[in-house]
Amino acid sequence: MDYKARIRIVGTSHVSRQSHERIKNAFADFKPTIICLELDRARLEGLLSKKKSSINPLMASRIGITGYVFSVIGRIVQKKIGNLSGIVPGSEMLLGAELAKKNKLKLALIDQDVTITLRNMSKNVSFREKARHVLDLLLSPFSRKSGLRMDLTKIPEDEVIKKVLGEMRKRYPGLYKVLVDDRNKVMAKRIFLMLRNNPDERLLVVIGAGHSDGLVKDIDSLIASNLS
Repeated sequence: MDYKARIRIVGTSHVSRQSHERIKNAFADFKPTIICLELDRARLEGLLSKKKSSINPLMASRIGITGYVFSVIGRIVQKKIGNLSGIVPGSEMLLGAELAKKNKLKLALIDQDVTITLRNMSKNVSFREKARHVLDLLLSPFSRKSGLRMDLTKIPEDEVIKKVLGEMRKRYPGLYKVLVDDRNKVMAKRIFLMLRNNPDERLLVVIGAGHSDGLVKDIDSLIASNLS
């Protein structure tokens, strides 16, 4: 069974107009029967809601204080970047959902539940690493010494993505595992099971570009281990 011929992965930037064109082109060319999104149910509902999302402090009891703090900071930073780029963060995921609905296709939410991710961030990342990341996150958007210049209207080049991920893995190994590696493994397993259990389906997978390489490797590993 040729698994890889039945999957098309589209790496996006959550605040890039180019992401929309990449998704539309892949959809027209590949003609998928299932659209998979890097979302869980809660995050999709948040994007679909017309109300401004609010963060309930009571969530801290479920996800830990670190997960709560990071969720607050993450939303602030995303909003700032979205204002700069003129794109609502996550709009490319909404496009994927709209394409599925309009064309009466199956929609699969393949990401790990966000509460699990945030809880793991609270439990499995050292205090020193958490403090370093929060400080870097707060200061970096305002630093003029940053050597990384990015065009927010475009998806970053592969070399830039690899450099950023390499720095993240080196400086924040715990966060990298929780935010990238662990989620890649969850998404890869869900994709593999859909491919294996639905031999006639073609999957268009819309994910952040930073997940693309790792996700492909994890899917390849699952395919190889199940064919041997």
